[in-house]
Amino acid sequence: MVSQDDPAYKGQAVYTRKMMLEYNLRVLLFSNYCLWRCPTAFLRAEYHKKMSSNHLDVGVGTGWYLQKSLTHHQGRIALFDLNPICLATVAGKIKEYHPEVYEGDVLSPWALNCEPFDSISMNYLLHCLPGDLRSKAVVFQHLNAYLNSNGVVFGSTILGKGINIGYFAKKLMKHYNNKGIFDNFSDDLTSLEAVLNEHFQQVKIEMRGCVAIFSGIKK
Repeated sequence: MVSQDDPAYKGQAVYTRKMMLEYNLRVLLFSNYCLWRCPTAFLRAEYHKKMSSNHLDVGVGTGWYLQKSLTHHQGRIALFDLNPICLATVAGKIKEYHPEVYEGDVLSPWALNCEPFDSISMNYLLHCLPGDLRSKAVVFQHLNAYLNSNGVVFGSTILGKGINIGYFAKKLMKHYNNKGIFDNFSDDLTSLEAVLNEHFQQVKIEMRGCVAIFSGIKK
């Protein structure tokens, strides 16, 4: 079980069994389009384009993007998350692919007994982690150890600073930050670009509304 003293506890605690049932409706069908102004279809296309046949999904959520990108010829799939409910739910959805399952905190050193991956995804994870982007960037250091040469890291995060945000999106973001679900008021594009360039090469970032869609290749 996850300790409530863990710095990342609040960001993942929202993923209860009830919330898992509602998430796709709340976020994928409403918030992405109406508030964050980044269509779910675009995020899905980016995921599908960058996912390899030797893939690790970090911060799995409901597993929607992963499920939509799997093929019958999919090779190795692995899941990494702090929340056992998310892991069990997503692993159950894709059980025919025999996913590797790893429970842990992305901010703490990883000790996975496994071979490295050709691609690692982390969608909507960074804005849920505590601290500023400089402190959150330790996750890139940890996952780099499990990335093959020329492997790609990709994902997306909702920025909270230096963006044009609508009234209702601003209200919801403030609510999430006050609840500890988000911690992104200091997350801006410049900081994200800086930490990504420290750990990766060929870094690419595209803004869609409040969302930064990023990728980078292992140095």
